[in-house]
Amino acid sequence: MHTSTDRVKSIHKKIPIAREGLPFILVPALVSIYLSALGFQVAALVFLLLAGFIAFFFRNPERVVPQEAGAVVSPADGRIVTVGMVDDPAGEFHGMRKISIFMSVFNVHVNRVPADATVAKISYRSGKFLSANLDKASADNERNTVFLNTHQNMHQGPQIVVVQVAGLIARRIVCKIEQGDQVHRGDRFGLIRFGSRLDVYLPAETTPAVSVGEKVMAGASRLGFIRL
Repeated sequence: MHTSTDRVKSIHKKIPIAREGLPFILVPALVSIYLSALGFQVAALVFLLLAGFIAFFFRNPERVVPQEAGAVVSPADGRIVTVGMVDDPAGEFHGMRKISIFMSVFNVHVNRVPADATVAKISYRSGKFLSANLDKASADNERNTVFLNTHQNMHQGPQIVVVQVAGLIARRIVCKIEQGDQVHRGDRFGLIRFGSRLDVYLPAETTPAVSVGEKVMAGASRLGFIRL
């Protein structure tokens, strides 16, 4: 017997475009058709190409998720811009290991859950829209913070934090999970429109599997391994 969730997953496989992008694709596509009907072929081509680029931006491909115990996968496609310990005694994530991923407009922008976990808390904060490849974007930009506990007990297990950070062009953060949800490694949970950054905070004892400059894929690339 197929559940509604199964049907949604089946639709996602048949239409590899994030649903949030459909209105943005439809508008220039319809404008292109209208202009073509009026005989403005060059303008129609411009809007058609725009619709194609937006569809490319909102692509939502399937991924093969690693199954090793303790593996933490990348929540985003992009380039690693930071790997290191947080040395800020007054900061919320002091003593944790931080890995930052910069997403350009050419990367897939669907975000995925890094590990099997329970959503302990979600915290949104408004802010600036600095270029997401700058370190200070982590502190100053608009962001959505997702706290994950890797054990089902809300008060046990290593904690992982994923921060969706808006960028210079990105002005819309989407997060579809809620506090208390049970999530699984590789699950889609949101996206950020048009260029942005994700910061991942891991327990200090995590063994990193990436280095600065490396390119990663959401749900498929291993960021590191945590002790269970």
